[in-house]
Amino acid sequence: MIKRYTLPEMGAIWTEEHKFSKWLEVEIAACQANAEAGSIPKEAVEIIRQKAAFSVERIHELEKTLDHDVIAFTTNLAEAIGPEARWVHYGLTSSDVVDTANALLLCEAGDLVIAKLQALSDVLKRRAFEFKDTPMIGRTHGIHAEPMTLGLTFALWFEENRRNLDRMTRARAGISYGKISGAVGTFAHLDPEIEERVCFLLGLRPASVSTQVIQRDRYAEFVCTLAIIASTLEKMALQVRHWQRTEVREAHEYFKEGQKGSSAMPHKRNPILSERLCGMARIVRGYAVAALENNALWHERDISHSSAERVILPDACIAVDYMLAKATSLIDTLVVKPERMLENLNATRGLVFSGQLLLELAAAGVPREDAYYWVQRHALKSWDEGLDFRALIEQDPEIRAKLSPAQIERAFNVQTQLKNVNRIFERVFGGKKK
Repeated sequence: MIKRYTLPEMGAIWTEEHKFSKWLEVEIAACQANAEAGSIPKEAVEIIRQKAAFSVERIHELEKTLDHDVIAFTTNLAEAIGPEARWVHYGLTSSDVVDTANALLLCEAGDLVIAKLQALSDVLKRRAFEFKDTPMIGRTHGIHAEPMTLGLTFALWFEENRRNLDRMTRARAGISYGKISGAVGTFAHLDPEIEERVCFLLGLRPASVSTQVIQRDRYAEFVCTLAIIASTLEKMALQVRHWQRTEVREAHEYFKEGQKGSSAMPHKRNPILSERLCGMARIVRGYAVAALENNALWHERDISHSSAERVILPDACIAVDYMLAKATSLIDTLVVKPERMLENLNATRGLVFSGQLLLELAAAGVPREDAYYWVQRHALKSWDEGLDFRALIEQDPEIRAKLSPAQIERAFNVQTQLKNVNRIFERVFGGKKK
């Protein structure tokens, strides 16, 4: 019997034993399809099912002499099966087995990534509503811009993660193709119906056309999707790193009891998890480059892709699986400092309301160029001399002649800036949620 696995962790998918178990699934499915078509004896299939077994250690031992992993695998099967082993690998070439099995492995990996993306979405949604109305300063170019809320940042990440879910779902579908078309894809030794039956038995779809290999644009899409997911996690981690800076201190990674931040400086609480995520994203992006380059092969196949895929497929999947778990924990336990966010929002003494003030003046009939000049001269003075921006505005006779105290109050009210937050949340999450 083919050994079936429960896969609690991504690493279990990429063990050699599990890989060979998938090779065996393909071989037995091919035997069954051939038997149904009358190409091999039906009784041989039952014997193969009962006796088929392999040893990773024995395969490695055989490969030292044979220098071919698939032949080492089938030779090891033959040692266990006996005479009926002549029907194993009947009409197949190595890539029929390897590429079809790769589809099974990548589908399993994709399912785990999808599950962890969903878990991250759940955490992002919860924290978005938790801080939907928590004001903070928005920044552009690293400089204070206008007020926003922390919940909007989590909502933004939720929406991007939802796109990653869609991307991964498509990439998983795109990778779920097998092929049993032979050495150059011509079905010279087995008919297309055998391929269709094998793929059906394995829960895959047959490639409409192939060479000796499944075309590597499918692999490239899968690995590039992993790289995009990694870049999203890097985006989140980079923001946390900024929030945790001493000068900002708006949020920080959870620092557990007994944890140490520095061997030399006992006061340190460093964003080590966020920095780790940023570094790992660089690795996954590198794997995407290799996956793209694997698409161009000589004629109907060479093996320049094979050596790279032995590294990039398990490593990229394991890295992103790990990153998703850590990013979910990071967001779930992130320590938020609303009072510090409010301090930073007010740090520029009202400068962040200059845009709304400009609009109020324009609405009051002041030409935009004049309004911009009036506001900017006070903004620059406030910035350079550390003065209260609103006080300067309220002392300006030209502005007071155009704006009432109520209009000035509206311009400097943070809720004026945040009046559409609920509508954004309705767009992202649907419906109205209190």
